[in-house]
Amino acid sequence: MSDIANSAAQASRNSSAGDIVIIGAGLAGLFTALKLAPLPVTVIAAAPLGKGASSAWAQGGIAAAVGQGDSAEAHCRDTIEAGAGIVDETIATLTAHEAPARIADLLRYGVPFDRDLEGHYLLSREAAHSAKRIVRVAGDGAGRAIMQALIASVRAAPSIRVLEGYEAHDLTLDNHGAVNGVCLTANQAAKDNAPPPGIDKRFHLAAHSIVLATGGIGYLYGVTTNPPYARGDALAMAARAGATIADAEFVQFHPTAIDAGLDPAPLATEALRGEGAVLINNDGVRFLRGQHEDAELGPRDIVARGVFREIQAGRGAFLDCRDAIGAAFAEHYPTVYQRCKDANIDPVTQPIPVAPAEHYHMGGIATDAHGRASIAGLWACGEVTSTGLHGANRLASNSLLEAVVFGARVAEDIEKTFTNQNTPRAELTPLADATRLPADQRTDAIAELRRAMQDHVGVERADEGLRTALAAIVRIDAMAGDDIELVNMTLAARFITVAALLRNESRGGHYRVDHPEPDPAQASRSFMTLGQLNAATS
Repeated sequence: MSDIANSAAQASRNSSAGDIVIIGAGLAGLFTALKLAPLPVTVIAAAPLGKGASSAWAQGGIAAAVGQGDSAEAHCRDTIEAGAGIVDETIATLTAHEAPARIADLLRYGVPFDRDLEGHYLLSREAAHSAKRIVRVAGDGAGRAIMQALIASVRAAPSIRVLEGYEAHDLTLDNHGAVNGVCLTANQAAKDNAPPPGIDKRFHLAAHSIVLATGGIGYLYGVTTNPPYARGDALAMAARAGATIADAEFVQFHPTAIDAGLDPAPLATEALRGEGAVLINNDGVRFLRGQHEDAELGPRDIVARGVFREIQAGRGAFLDCRDAIGAAFAEHYPTVYQRCKDANIDPVTQPIPVAPAEHYHMGGIATDAHGRASIAGLWACGEVTSTGLHGANRLASNSLLEAVVFGARVAEDIEKTFTNQNTPRAELTPLADATRLPADQRTDAIAELRRAMQDHVGVERADEGLRTALAAIVRIDAMAGDDIELVNMTLAARFITVAALLRNESRGGHYRVDHPEPDPAQASRSFMTLGQLNAATS
C-alpha cells in the first residue's frame, strides 16, 4: 500500500469545532491524552475508568530493552522473527528504540515498576524473547498498576475531560471527507452519572481530531480474555468512514487461559512459563517437546495449536507450576493465584487446566508511523490499529509497548495540526434514541456470532468452516436492522473472516489446515477497504 500519510494529506483543521476526542480509555487512550496536555482533550470511556479496558488485565508487563546486555537491536530482531515474515522493519526498529523513553515516561506518571535495591528493573522473560526484558509490576500486576497510575494523572489534568459511560458507534465526516465528530450511545454507567442522560440515548460530539484507542475484537469470540467492550466497533466505524483495514486475518490466541468456564476467561500469564512452568496432558506428558525447540517458550501460535490439539484429542492440557513456582505462587503471581482460587484450583499443588482463548488482534485500522489512518482527521493507537509492528504473530508484551510508543507519536503529530487552543469545547448534541433488537433476539444473535467465530475462525481454520462462518455472519447482519452495535460486530467479523478466506496459506496466528505451510508468494501484509470487502463477498 502507498504511504498512508500521502493518501491522507491533512487539511487544515483549525476551523473544526471542538477539542481532540480520544475514544477509548485503556493504556493507549490515557497515555495519548496525557501526552497531549495541555491541549484540550475529551476521553470517551465506555465504562468507569479502569473498569472496561483490557490494559488493566495485562499480567506480563511491557517489553523494553532496559536490562544489562540487552539492546534495542536484539528486541527488534525478536519482534521480526516472531512476526513470521511480514513485520514492518521500520516500525519494529523505531518501537524498540523508543521503548526505554516510554518506560521513563510511565515512571514519571507514577507506575511502580519492580526494581531491586539498587534501582535496576526486575525483568521477566516471555516466549520468543532472547533475553529477560519484560518490565513488570508486582509480578503479574503490570496492567492494573499502570492503569491506576495513569488514571490518577488523567483525573488531575485540567486539560482532560472524561465522559464515562458512552460507547462510540459511528464517525461523521465533513464535506471534504475528513472526520469531524463521533456518534455516541449512553449506557448504564452514563445513566449513573449526574445528570443522567438515560440508557440508549444517543449524542453527537464534534471534534477537531479523533483518536481511536478502543482495543481489540475479543468479544467476537466465544472464548476470550478480553472484556465485553472489545467487540470491533472502532474497526467497523473507521472502515465505514473510508479507512483501510490491515492484516485482519491475524488473530492471536493465548495458549494458557484458565479453563474454568468463565467469560471472559482468566489468563495464566506467559511469565509463568518463563519461570519454568510446563504444559502437560492428562498423562503428565510434556506434549510441546518435539513441536518446537523452545517447547513451552515457543511462539504463541505454535504453543496455542499444541494446546488446542491436545484438548481436541481428549488428552486435556494443563499448566504445571508445582516445581517451578510452588509455594511462592501467591507472593510472586498474586493475580493468577487469586483467579485459580476463585475457580477452586490450587496452583501450588495442582496443574492448572488451560485452553487457548482469543487474546489479541494483530490486524486493525491501518496507520502510518505517526498513527494516522488513511482518512483525514483520524488517528489511532493501541490494539485497534495495525501498524505493522506485530506482523502475523505478536511478540509477547509488545502490545503495551506499542500503545505507549504510538500514543506519544499520535500526540506529537496532532499537536502540529492544533493551532487554535481558544476554540470552545463541543458539547453533546442529542440525536434520535438508539435502536436495538428485542433483548432475547439480540442475545441469541450475539451468541450465534461468537459461536461461529470460535468454531470456524479460531486457532485452526479451513475453507469450508470459514464459509460457514461467513454465511452465519451475513445472516446475523441481515437481521440486525438499525442495531448499530450488532451491525458493527458483524462488520468486524466479516473483515476477519474474509481476510482469512483470501489468505490461502498458514502464517503466524493464521493457520489453515487445508493450506498448512507458508507460501513465500504471500509473505506480505493484507489491506482491505469496505468497498473491497463488499466486492469480495458479493
